[in-house]
Amino acid sequence: MATQPLASRRLRFDDFELDVRAGELRRQGVRLRLRGQPLQVLEILLERAGDVVTREELESRIWPADTFVDFDHSLHNAIARIREVLGDSAENPRYIETLPRRGYRYIGPVEDASRPAPAGSAGDAGKGLSVAAAGKRESRLAVVARAVILCAALALGFVAWIGWRSVRAKPASAAPIHSLAVLPLSNLSGNPSEEFFADGMTDQLITDLAKLGSLRVISRTSVMQYKGTTKSLPEIARELNVDAIVEGSVIRSGQRVRVTAQLLEARTDRHIWAETYDRDRGDVLKLQEEVAGAIARQVRAQITPALQKQMSRAGAVNPAAYDAYIQGHLYFTTEFTKPASLRKAQHLFEDAIREDPDYAPAYAELADTYVFLAYYGAMPKEQAYAAATKLVAKAMELDDSVGAAWDTLGELKWNFDWDWDAADRAFNRAIALAPSYSCAHEDRAVFLAFLGRRSEALAEIAKIDQLDSGLSSALSESDAYFELRDYADLIEAARRGLILDPKDSSQHYYLGAGYEGTGRFQDAIAEYQKAMETSDDPRLAVALAHAWAAAGEKSKAEKMLRRLEHDAKAMASPYTMATIYAGLGENDRALESLNKVCREKSLGAGWIGCDLLLDSLRSDPRFQDLLRRVGLT
Repeated sequence: MATQPLASRRLRFDDFELDVRAGELRRQGVRLRLRGQPLQVLEILLERAGDVVTREELESRIWPADTFVDFDHSLHNAIARIREVLGDSAENPRYIETLPRRGYRYIGPVEDASRPAPAGSAGDAGKGLSVAAAGKRESRLAVVARAVILCAALALGFVAWIGWRSVRAKPASAAPIHSLAVLPLSNLSGNPSEEFFADGMTDQLITDLAKLGSLRVISRTSVMQYKGTTKSLPEIARELNVDAIVEGSVIRSGQRVRVTAQLLEARTDRHIWAETYDRDRGDVLKLQEEVAGAIARQVRAQITPALQKQMSRAGAVNPAAYDAYIQGHLYFTTEFTKPASLRKAQHLFEDAIREDPDYAPAYAELADTYVFLAYYGAMPKEQAYAAATKLVAKAMELDDSVGAAWDTLGELKWNFDWDWDAADRAFNRAIALAPSYSCAHEDRAVFLAFLGRRSEALAEIAKIDQLDSGLSSALSESDAYFELRDYADLIEAARRGLILDPKDSSQHYYLGAGYEGTGRFQDAIAEYQKAMETSDDPRLAVALAHAWAAAGEKSKAEKMLRRLEHDAKAMASPYTMATIYAGLGENDRALESLNKVCREKSLGAGWIGCDLLLDSLRSDPRFQDLLRRVGLT
């Protein structure tokens, strides 16, 4: 019986499925980021499951002789990328085994999902036969001979392995550490009300370590899922794709704070370092700096003189101010989409400043809170801008090394001043001060996509994927793909976001936009309707009408837009009115509203260059002139 061509196969292993023809790897139906050479390498390994695929074979099939690349470097990167996407480990492989100086072997079961099971094969069901072995019929003699050869090879291989291990074995401490996760510190105070303090200490330790440029530090939102977990450290490390784990505990009693921290090698669960710090409550910032500095030295992270100076600035802080600050920070970072929570954060940051007027981070985060209150319509734009600008300036006057202040300055220059160059410089400075500060990477990714700088935006998205798996990063990723009008990737990004929060109206909107951009109008309509179930933003209704019109229901769309025009005119933003008029085909009124948007530098106007709802205007010379005037060509 002829074997099905590989190019038309779908190969399934665990909860992954590789569609060879489409060149897509999916997990539980969600497309994963694996393309190009890494995807080709995975195809070959799955095709030859159970067999050693030599380096020479991989080179000849993927990197032909006339390709001018560093083959060793390219192959190493491809295997590393495959392992990253699969959650695999070179030391404890589940899928890809390395055979030193020889090649690689896929060691798990593989099913050819594109081929129906042959009649009479029930006895083989569930055995996970490799694609290479599937469908082969051998004589009994051949089976016996092969078994004998296999046993002999295993015996020889085991002896060789023992010898190789005895020569090669090195102390586990030799393994380099390039990435790290700080697990939630345990509250051992015996008082549940102190839980926020332990969480705050965790967050601040991550913030300090994020300043180390030679170390990738996982964000708070990604590690908090492991609070109280029973998973083993090697298992957590595989899921987060890190080399080392920091864990520990916090006890606060009276005027004293005790922190115990330990650093463990992720793959072996082996202790590298442990220390206990006992300080006065007012010296908590110095305590954090000491712990971060000790960890940096243990992982041999590069500490430049500038960074050393930055990390040694920690001084005393009023304990009441610190408590208010970390409570405000927790409200802000975990519920940033809820105006009520932002107001709580605002009041707590204001309390922190009253208690300690010299505490720079409180000014920086209060400024960011004002920006988000304006974004969600809970504070007038002009009021938020004026307050946030003064707060950022004060934060920098006290300490110009606070990355959050530079990130907020980037937001102000981008969305309030429309000064793209100044925004770019501010975001770059925020990242330079704290290379693992995920919020700055998120903001810069969307900013670069807004300017149409695609390759740079995608590089930032890749960085976000390494640092953060929370709601904020998911929204930023979807927003960036929306700005880039990359609707296929937008669909996948929004689906991933909805796994985190199935009721997120923004992600339902983005998924709808992805469907509409790819011509799936009925799917778009369904997603826009889901978005409207949890949000009364009039832009969602405009999007629904737009999708109805695209699907041929023009009278239904016009009826909704006319109602929106009547109801929203008094309170909707000029940008929303522009989308309504564009949908009604009233281009003059749409352009009049857009000119008002540009004069007033309205919030939410960042979508002018990409919004589907304005596509009917794009061929109008007046619209192109408007884009040129604001620097968005």
